[in-house]
Amino acid sequence: MSIKFIQSDDVVDSTLARTWQSADLRGAVPGSGLIFVVDSNDRERVAESSEELQKMLTEDELKDAVLLVFANKQDLPNALPVSELTEKLGLQALRNKNWHIQSTCATQGSGLYEGLNWLSEALTKN
Repeated sequence: MSIKFIQSDDVVDSTLARTWQSADLRGAVPGSGLIFVVDSNDRERVAESSEELQKMLTEDELKDAVLLVFANKQDLPNALPVSELTEKLGLQALRNKNWHIQSTCATQGSGLYEGLNWLSEALTKN
């Protein structure tokens, strides 16, 4: 089992995007999990995050990976609601993918345990 942790702020930087493609995916095995962290308050970059997430999910190494999306910064007043973020990231179109989106606030620790618990259970079932 392996878990890859990708923060969307890093992925939308083209230099770092090439880094995850060449290095971070090496070693992903069946039963892998991908944690994708999105800044829910950065409305301008959600489309870029969505594009990069979709690119990652087409990689052979991640085609069977379980996906956990942390919708971070939900404590901020202008944060996209989880339902809207789900739509903008195209998660509902992932028909054959086991995925979950979790509302989080990393600075307060809220939602982190719940998301990791879901991931643990999903990986155990795979």
